[in-house]
Amino acid sequence: MPSLALDDLPACPVETTLTLIRSKWQVLIVRDLLANGTMRFKELQRSLGKVSQKVLTDNLRAMEDYGLVHREVFAEVPPRVEYSLTELGLTIEPVLDAMWTWGEGYKDKLRAE
Repeated sequence: MPSLALDDLPACPVETTLTLIRSKWQVLIVRDLLANGTMRFKELQRSLGKVSQKVLTDNLRAMEDYGLVHREVFAEVPPRVEYSLTELGLTIEPVLDAMWTWGEGYKDKLRAE
């Protein structure tokens, strides 16, 4: 269950969305989990590029607290941890699709100039 209560969230829905995916890293984490499904920590870190372990850990924890990411720990030696989007996290896909479309349109406009 997400750690934020309704009263903790802004009245504006756009601001609420930005509160829940507030950094570029969180948006890119969602992008990669949408594209690849379940991923291990190091897979995500490699996929994202220049993100430090601390920044990735902090962002994953926040997204887990918000109910967007599921963290599963397997009792193995060495321990295996996998991350995936929750049902709620999967509902962000149309937001990222709209960002993709807008970004492509912006680049097309620049190419045409």
